[in-house]
Amino acid sequence: MDKILLSNDDGYQAPGLAALERICRERAEVVVVAPDRNRSGASNSLTLDRAVSVEQAKNGFYYVDGTPTDCVHIAITGLMNSAPDMVVAGINTGANLGDDVLYSGTVAAAVEGRFLGFPALAVSLVGSSPTYYDTAAKVVDRILTGLHRQPLPNDSILNINVPDVPFDQLKGFRVSRLGCRHKAQAATRDESLPGRLSYWIGPPGDAQDAGQGTDFHAIDCGHVSITPIQIDLTRYDQIPLIGDWLDFVEQM
Repeated sequence: MDKILLSNDDGYQAPGLAALERICRERAEVVVVAPDRNRSGASNSLTLDRAVSVEQAKNGFYYVDGTPTDCVHIAITGLMNSAPDMVVAGINTGANLGDDVLYSGTVAAAVEGRFLGFPALAVSLVGSSPTYYDTAAKVVDRILTGLHRQPLPNDSILNINVPDVPFDQLKGFRVSRLGCRHKAQAATRDESLPGRLSYWIGPPGDAQDAGQGTDFHAIDCGHVSITPIQIDLTRYDQIPLIGDWLDFVEQM
């Protein structure tokens, strides 16, 4: 592995990105292209209504006034002189479990790497204020070593969640499926702007489908959760049902 593109959704000054860069540069040339500020929850959005600016910080990281998807797209299709071997997004501050992957800018950065033809990892450290970024970085190092010795298909996207504990306290690695959450908590009215109707988006719901085999369960048991994810959202089991329903609609 010669070159790795790093990005995130917490911004180019995030501690998780710095920890990720330190561990990855020990094995490959690293290019960092990340948002200029926190863009958590940006999902797969692209900025199409204006030009997106790119600047370089003193540490060599590039920062972009756009989304995580913008960062990866611009890096691969415009900024980099040669293509990366892999895209790694993270280390996110907080979990990306279950339904979180639909909103996550971290996962979106990895997905954009896959859209453009490269294997990708999305890495998150579980907890509201996590501290053991070095643990997540060591997990990434272990995964990259495994990919070097026994590569996965190039269309692979791995969503990795790491418990916020010292590395030697991890219970192991587990492949898992995405669980799901209860509906999000209600939006709350912002009273700081009199005469203006505004709301804060509520926190995500608690785990609902969190049984054995899910990413929630793996984390609860102290394991690193690794979930292979795909881009195809087609609900194949409903294709016959919808086909029969359309026959009915056409005959109305």
